[in-house]
Amino acid sequence: MVFGHNSNVKFGAHTFHVQTEDRGAAHALIDTTVYYQGRVLHRRTNNYLDLLPLNEDSQQALKLRVDEQHRVVLEEIRNGDLQLAIPPSAAPSARARQTAPVPAAERRNLVLELLNARSWLVGKQATLEVRVQGDGGLPVSGVEVFAEIEGSAAQAVHGSKTGSTGRATIAFEMPKLGGGDVALVIRVEPGDGCTPLRYSLRAKPRVPAV
Repeated sequence: MVFGHNSNVKFGAHTFHVQTEDRGAAHALIDTTVYYQGRVLHRRTNNYLDLLPLNEDSQQALKLRVDEQHRVVLEEIRNGDLQLAIPPSAAPSARARQTAPVPAAERRNLVLELLNARSWLVGKQATLEVRVQGDGGLPVSGVEVFAEIEGSAAQAVHGSKTGSTGRATIAFEMPKLGGGDVALVIRVEPGDGCTPLRYSLRAKPRVPAV
């Protein structure tokens, strides 16, 4: 069983998204990432090699560690103990401030879908065609969608916003892949109630199976 949490936490005028996940027994890592407008500002990783091999008791101990690591990071942000450097380019523009946010009711139970899961990568060019739907399969506009290649040599987050049809396109050049766990991760922001998409990639990029 893999454990994890996604939370939004506000400090001052800024809202941060905190994601904590268990990377699985093969890696034995608890990874917490702090995002601001799709940018990674902080990452905290702790191993749980002492709990392997996992059994019923050690799985419960692992869950408690995941919960605690996530809680501690949230508290550090709320208290101002975790210093997060917000890039100037991440400050909202005047146009962005005038854009009405997606109503909270529409952010519940969002479904994120990669429409071109079998053809998103051509050579070194990645083009993600994504769709966000709400209750009843209705398209949801104005939702920010972000994608990144976790485990790449040079980490970068790419984003777009859904239009009236609930669709968005995210295009970028594939970075050089590092060793270990490499994955394409797509998420919405804020991510309340919407499960991120995660596709494991091999050392040589391949189209993920669906």
